[in-house]
Order: sequence, then C-alpha cells, then structure tokens
Amino acid sequence: MSRIHNRPLSSDELKAFGDELDAIRARVTADIGLNDARYIRRIVAAVRWCGVAGRALLFLGAFVHAVLMPAWIAGVILLALSKILENMELGHNVMHGQYDWMNDPRLNGSTYEWDIVATSDNWRKTHNFRHHTYTNVRGMDDDIGYGLLRIFPEQRWRPFYLMQPVIAVVFMLLFEWGVAIQDLRLGRWFAGKTSTAEIREAFRPVRRKMGRQLLKDYVVFPLLAGPCFLPVLLGNIVANVLRSIWTFVIIFCGHFTADAEVFPKQSICNESRGHWYLRQLRGSSNIAGGSLFNVLTGNLSHQIEHHFYPDLPASRYAAIAVEVRQVCARYGQSYNTGSLPRQFGQVIWRIVRHAFPSHPAPAGQA
Repeated sequence: MSRIHNRPLSSDELKAFGDELDAIRARVTADIGLNDARYIRRIVAAVRWCGVAGRALLFLGAFVHAVLMPAWIAGVILLALSKILENMELGHNVMHGQYDWMNDPRLNGSTYEWDIVATSDNWRKTHNFRHHTYTNVRGMDDDIGYGLLRIFPEQRWRPFYLMQPVIAVVFMLLFEWGVAIQDLRLGRWFAGKTSTAEIREAFRPVRRKMGRQLLKDYVVFPLLAGPCFLPVLLGNIVANVLRSIWTFVIIFCGHFTADAEVFPKQSICNESRGHWYLRQLRGSSNIAGGSLFNVLTGNLSHQIEHHFYPDLPASRYAAIAVEVRQVCARYGQSYNTGSLPRQFGQVIWRIVRHAFPSHPAPAGQA
C-alpha cells in the first residue's frame, strides 16, 4: 500500500493553502538582506580557496613522491568539494536569481556561467523554466528520466529500458555531460523530428563550453605539472566524476522517490496557485540531514521548499521548512522526507523496477 495520505481539499481550502504558502514567501522576502549577502560571499570564498588548495595538493603530490598518495587524495577531495559547492550552492542558486537583489555582476542570475561542461543558458531554459514551471508534467518536464530512463510506470515502456540499470550507472558517472546535451533533445533528432542542421546549430555553444572545460581541467592544469602530467590529469578526472555522482544522487533523490508523482498535461489547465503548490509538493522529496549536508546539496535537501520558492536564498530553506511542514500537516498533505540512504534506495528501486513492463497502480496502491 502507498504511504501517501493526501486529504482532498475543497476550493476554499485550496485557496487558503496557497495563500498561507504565499505569505511565507512574502515574509522571508521582506527579511532578505545583509546576512544573506555575507553567506553567499562566504560560499564564493570557500569555492575559490578549496579549489586553490586542492590543485596545490595535487601538484605537491605529483612533484614530491614521498607524499604522493596522501596529498593526491586530499587534493582530489578538496577540488571535488570546490566543484560541488560551485555547482550546487553557488551556480545553481545564483542562476535562479536568488541574489540578483545584491546588484553584484558576479552573482547575476542571467549572466552567471558555472564551472561545468553544460552552458548556463541551456540550464536556465531546461531547468529554471521548463522543469520549475512544468514540474513532473509528462511531455513538458524534460527532467523526467532525462530522456534516458523510465522512472514512472506512466512512461511508455520500450525494450530499450531493459538496459536502464546499466545506463543509469553510466549516466551518474557522466552526469555533467548528460546535462550539457539535455537541451539538444537528441531523441527528436533520432526520430527525424529535428534536422541535422538544427542540431549542429544548437550544439555550437555547447561545443565551445565543453572545449573550454576540457582545456582547463584536462590540458592546462595537467601540463603545468610537466612530467607529472598524469597524476594531475587523473586527479581532475576523479574530482569531476565525484561531483557528477553527488549531483546525480541529490537531484534524483529530490524527484524520483517512491511517493513522488507525475502528472498528465491536462492537469495544469487553468491551474490555480494552490494547485501549483500541490503539484510541486507531490512531485518533490526532501532529504534529512544537518547544516553541513544542506550546504553540500546546495540546500536541495529541501527540494520541496526549493520548488515552492526557487528564487529565495536557499540558505533560508531549512527555517522555511518548519513552517511549510506545519502548513502541509494542517491541510492533510503528505510531506515527503527521509534519510539519504532511504531516499536513494527508493530511487534505485524505481530505476530497476520500471526497466521492466509496468502499469500505473490503481488509486491507493503503490
């Protein structure tokens, strides 16, 4: 049986539900200020200095063989930490416009370019617009399986999906590359719905960004190590793979746990504010953890709050979550949260189970 117990809401209750959640937004927006600016500047500094220390330790391990392995491991960890923080707590949140009010050109959501092979412009289109507007709406939200995986029984099954447990592992290791080509919609090209010329034109900025990232991480920095090129190259590869794995795990746990729902296109016709909040709630999952864990996830451990308020500073989500959970309880709505092992275990179950033919369960069934 499903663990979901969502009480049906009358039209008046639905409006009140939306009004209460809007009131939380208004109250937090009025309080944004100096503390939020200090926080994000500390994150910028952490990204910079973890990156510098990580690369320095990789070089130290490459040149001083007596400390090769300990320094190399420490360098990889610090470099991966820098990349994770930049990707999740800095880049992702800045591109949502969470810090546009600071009028700092380095933190402008419409111009920020992050340290990853995906272009920020494509991310703003596929994620900020399509995903956050049409969250978990089939045929409109490209993040449902990323065009590779069948996560929900409502997705039509094809024999190709029998390979998805293996494909999911490869996708996890190369997640930044999958994100980079997501907006190309290669499935439409394979189906003959998009021309090769259109794909080539769309790929041009992606190719440039990929080239810059490959040059920086896999040519310039390793070459600076001279004869110790290979250890530094390997360190950069491992750091990038660690970031991809972590990002994949956090994003999938935020969207594809056992109780996450998908919705047909018609569900958003004449959608009210209250209905929009309900769709975000039922299509999202939180991950329980402490303050350090929250920072390392870009505060996407509070995916529900992020889907409610994507343009509010993410460092506020933990405090907001207390109120949001109370509102959900008052209106009889399930608030999906759990530990990382629990949530990721459910994601793995979905990937394996729906690799095989399956059908949407009757109402009330898992």
